[in-house]
Amino acid sequence: MPDSPRPQVPAADQTLRILSLLARQPGPVAAQTIASALGIPRSSTYHLLATLEQHGYVVHLPGDRRWGLGTAAFELGGGYARQQPLARLGRPLVAALSDRVGESAHLAVLAGRDVLYIVEERAPRRPTLVTDVGVRLPAHLTATGVAMLAALPREQVRASFPDATAFTQRHGRGPASPRALRDLLREVRATGYAVEDGEVTPGFRSVAAAVRDHAGWPAAAIAVTWPADAVRADPERFAAAATASAAELSRRIGRPA
Repeated sequence: MPDSPRPQVPAADQTLRILSLLARQPGPVAAQTIASALGIPRSSTYHLLATLEQHGYVVHLPGDRRWGLGTAAFELGGGYARQQPLARLGRPLVAALSDRVGESAHLAVLAGRDVLYIVEERAPRRPTLVTDVGVRLPAHLTATGVAMLAALPREQVRASFPDATAFTQRHGRGPASPRALRDLLREVRATGYAVEDGEVTPGFRSVAAAVRDHAGWPAAAIAVTWPADAVRADPERFAAAATASAAELSRRIGRPA
């Protein structure tokens, strides 16, 4: 994998690093400790902490001269926890999909430029997949990720993938530029589902459809994955089944019929 691109918004990078550092501590810490641990100038550290405090992400303990996480940071954690209802609602649908098509199926959500897998149902006598629960993979290489990217506003996709440095490659397959991604997403919007053919794991194929919330936002995606050499594989049937399951989960999370 290529080296990660340098942050294009240093202040944003430093802010996230501060939050990550505070989340790993057993208690509040001094600003000087934060600055030293992260290699950020002390003046910049104080400015960033002050901004985070205004928005409730950190709190200052004047008597101790220390900083800790604020309530807004815990609300972010609660947002992640709220994915669990999505997993609970999706799990029986993913299991039924796997039974219906006889192949493995999974449910994933977007996490920045990645997808995060929250449900997996492995079909009997099928090999273990890389898409285990908790695994993150580049969104532009996975069927689930591409299905969700195609459902996002084009402006947001451009902001997430501004240039070639944003495109991680695993096996030399998949889009490697904003133009290639735009072309791929145009195809997905036309067909209604995304296709993966060895971009993540050579020898495996997937199809996926987006799950949309009440506002039309891609809340998740459901996919079917199978060995590329499977004799009785029927990609069109798999795509139709995944699309139906995604539509049903969309309905269950509140999308109007």
